Amino acid sequence: MRFLTDPTTDLTYSDLFLVPSRSDVTSRLDVDLAADDGTGSAIPLVAANMTAVTGKRMAETMARRGGLAVLPQDVPLDVIRDVTAWIKTRHTVLETPVTLSPAGTVIDALHLMGKRPHGAIMVVDDSGAVTGVVRASDCEGQDRFASLPSVMRHQPLVLDAALLEDSPDGGGSGAGSGAGLRRAFDAMDAAGTDFAPVQRDGVLAGVLTRKGALRSTLYRPSLDPAGRLKVAAAVGINGDVAGRASELLAAGVDVLVLDTAHGHQQKMFDALAAVKALNPGVPVVAGNVVTAEATRELIQAGADIVKVGVGPGAMCTTRMMTAVGRPQFSAVLECSAAARAAGGRVWADGGVRYPRDVALALAAGASQVMIGSWFAGTHESPGDLQQDAAGRQFKESFGMASARAVQNRNQREGAFEKDRKALFEEGISTSRMFIDPARPGVEDLLDMITAGLRSSMSYAGAADLAQFRERAVAGIQSAAGYEEGRPVPQSW
Repeated sequence: MRFLTDPTTDLTYSDLFLVPSRSDVTSRLDVDLAADDGTGSAIPLVAANMTAVTGKRMAETMARRGGLAVLPQDVPLDVIRDVTAWIKTRHTVLETPVTLSPAGTVIDALHLMGKRPHGAIMVVDDSGAVTGVVRASDCEGQDRFASLPSVMRHQPLVLDAALLEDSPDGGGSGAGSGAGLRRAFDAMDAAGTDFAPVQRDGVLAGVLTRKGALRSTLYRPSLDPAGRLKVAAAVGINGDVAGRASELLAAGVDVLVLDTAHGHQQKMFDALAAVKALNPGVPVVAGNVVTAEATRELIQAGADIVKVGVGPGAMCTTRMMTAVGRPQFSAVLECSAAARAAGGRVWADGGVRYPRDVALALAAGASQVMIGSWFAGTHESPGDLQQDAAGRQFKESFGMASARAVQNRNQREGAFEKDRKALFEEGISTSRMFIDPARPGVEDLLDMITAGLRSSMSYAGAADLAQFRERAVAGIQSAAGYEEGRPVPQSW
């Protein structure tokens, strides 16, 4: 990218704007968002390895829409194995349904209602066939212990999986015209429903929503060589790094992320050496850093991708506590140039709050952008759905260096060691991430982010991310300039 005027100081995303250029891109749908870092991601977005952000539902959904999610390093290995195996068996188009048997009760349904944005529970019999559907409205005014058959409704439409067979790859696994998806959408439209269970041979196989049918013609899933959804997992730099990495690889993890707050240290180089000695056969990510020197050294030590960002995250207090860090845009710009010169790539980790920030990070040279707290406030994040006094729904988020995270990470240690380590806190231990009623699911956020990114690239005349990096023109703006670009929510 080039600047209208050369910067004289380090910059963050709100300091910049992009200038439109002559463009031959005739449609935003002609833009290719695929990452070029060896991960195979069809969209350049990664769900962060934060306990409040990434679990099996987030990983499943991100991969289905072409992205990637990183399971946190705090998750026990047996859980990682189970979650990875679960993700690998998920359908590449259909959502995994939330199910209960007819023996379930209203309170059982209410506990599970927030697990999916469509807010529906499938009631299935012993043979796996759908007998009815329960939604939140069906539970209003009902006794909490009433049986599901007493409140469930007959689903107006149950689709047969054969309807989707002429979708791409024989089962709707890729984006394309999707005649089967179009027929499914038309059937839901005619039935006046926004979702439908899908059965194969009389057994529930998944759920398809109207939006899901549309999305599956626009997004290409992130798949491993066996055609299964991809998932990444994080590894810390302490303890038996090689042993844990080996277990993760055996479990089928597709990307390894060596993660620590300060990536430019000897323990990281030792960890990289241990992992590379395994000949992992998957991309290895290492971080976090903010300088060209650190980036070059990590790539020379074996990292394929370097994670860039110290202190820009919404839950991070590192800069206020230590003064350590760097404005994120300049860090990404410098580190990505160094990485590409050394044959590697960078992920921009943290500091994005709007689609414009994602576009700027990619224009600066990042191959992908990692998102944390923004995704925490969705139905797919692992946290429990809660309500404040005004009835607004939210989930709790917290930093991975906060006292809460440190306590969870060290739960197997004695009380003395746990309490001593909890004294060193660099992160917010609890924050409310409110569910946006207009965009309650991570897919809704992916739609918004990729729509903004596609438009940004078309303004620059870029058909793919490589052209975007070359053609993007940035200017430096004042705080008033940034404020001018913000929409006005009501009349002045």
